[in-house]
Amino acid sequence: MQTEFQIATRGPGLYEFTAQLREWLRPMGKDGLLTLFVRHTSCSLLIQENADPEVQTDLHAFFERLVPPSDHPSMAYLRHTYEGPDDMPAHIKAAMMPVSLSIPVANGAPALGTWQGVYLFEHRRAAHTRRVAAHFA
Repeated sequence: MQTEFQIATRGPGLYEFTAQLREWLRPMGKDGLLTLFVRHTSCSLLIQENADPEVQTDLHAFFERLVPPSDHPSMAYLRHTYEGPDDMPAHIKAAMMPVSLSIPVANGAPALGTWQGVYLFEHRRAAHTRRVAAHFA
């Protein structure tokens, strides 16, 4: 079974969509494997803690520091800059983090840990509607 999730973003940060996954899987009530794939080159997918929002804030801050915008002096070597100072750094971040996830499903529920959630990690500054393809087998 396949579907696509659309996730509206408002700029950089982590956007949890675990509830939407649970809602889609629940009626199936089966065991299997959920595969997710983000259909964009400037965002990522992560399984991360969902209990303390400071975790998401700190992750975002870390990657911003690790890969600053292309107009930062340390990034002067970048050539792909015509789509804005956040574009090439977004591609670099997406190359460093997963763009697909495999999640076991038991009785129609993702077999996540107690504090785990599934996130789209937006790397661009502008709002986007991101598409995540989902396959359950």
